[in-house]
Amino acid sequence: MRIVLGVGGGIAAYKVASLLRLFTEAGHNVTVIPTEAATRFVGVATWEALSGNPVSNSVFDDVHQVNHVRLGHEADLIVVAPATADLLARAATGQANDLLTNTLLMASGPVLFAPAMHTEMWQHAATRANVETLRSRGVAVLEPASGRLTGTDSGPGRLPEPEAIFDAAMALAQGQSDYQLPLAGRTVTVSGGGTREPLDPVRFLGNRSSGKQGVALAVAARNAGATVRLVAAHMEVPAPAGVDLVTVETALELREAMLAAAADSDVVIMAAAVADFRPAEISGTKIKKRDDTADPVISLVRNPDILQELVEVRDHAPENQASRRSQLIVGFAAETGDGQGDVLTYAEAKLKRKGCDLMVVNHVGTDKVFGQDSNSVVILARSGAEPQLAAGTKTEVSAAVITRVGYELNHVSPRA
Repeated sequence: MRIVLGVGGGIAAYKVASLLRLFTEAGHNVTVIPTEAATRFVGVATWEALSGNPVSNSVFDDVHQVNHVRLGHEADLIVVAPATADLLARAATGQANDLLTNTLLMASGPVLFAPAMHTEMWQHAATRANVETLRSRGVAVLEPASGRLTGTDSGPGRLPEPEAIFDAAMALAQGQSDYQLPLAGRTVTVSGGGTREPLDPVRFLGNRSSGKQGVALAVAARNAGATVRLVAAHMEVPAPAGVDLVTVETALELREAMLAAAADSDVVIMAAAVADFRPAEISGTKIKKRDDTADPVISLVRNPDILQELVEVRDHAPENQASRRSQLIVGFAAETGDGQGDVLTYAEAKLKRKGCDLMVVNHVGTDKVFGQDSNSVVILARSGAEPQLAAGTKTEVSAAVITRVGYELNHVSPRA
């Protein structure tokens, strides 16, 4: 596929190099057209090296090829990132004062803008009007992500992660004109992996969690347009690109990190396998095995219930913290049945006890779920909605969970 990648003059231009690499590694032929301002952030040599094609922003280069007409006419897809407030304004008003805006006027295929700017610029009435104008013409304009911007300020206006832009671009190119990024502009915190509770300097109490499901959820949320934080306990898989990573070891460390991350999150997903108990005492030296001493007795104490605490903090947030009070919290229940009840019986009781909005339930065992690439879950809702079954690879299950999260955010009435 022939792609024109327009690069606007914002500091987020450096992230577009990763987007270019995603396009080329997928086998697409990419022509990069940076604005003059964009070359102040990332030079022409970088774009030529990564694309393998010559780069220009002047209508007077290679005049014999009539590039200002040819490039837009031949492109199967045009992606503009970062789309600055200035660039959106020029596109909306049909200006043609450089090679990129000429190319946009000549576009015969789908066009995707990925905005990035300061929050006040994004929310300004002029910018919103320009975005609506472009969308009314059939141009796709993503919602920016929320998060840290240039300087110390934060808010909506951050460039979506390259992987999210890539997924949206591919969907658009495949004719999915009604594609959605259901979590665009949202901040999602996901916990994953298994906690380890130290017994002495070399031993710990742990569990069989590999972290695969937590990583898959973080990727699915990222691909849905969210700004994602992954709070990771021990994992056997690497953290994905395009997410903010916080590493922890114990349940107490996980609690502290999750409470901090949840403070400005729209969605919190507790997928980590958290130890219910920890040793009451931690030996400063390795516990020795000696023939002349009795076997050690290890006393355990209960770890805090992180999921329940997150719900309590959310539910008791002041009325002036509307975003915190509307936060969606998703719990995971790794259950086994016994003579007192089956998996769903225990999960439904846990959902009621914890008070979270969704509970993702799976039946675990030594050869089920932990460390495996596939999973089968049931999604229960506090609202009493019909249980939803999702099965397949952990990637597919995660996509189903994130789709349900997006539905809950966009369709379900706020809790009382």
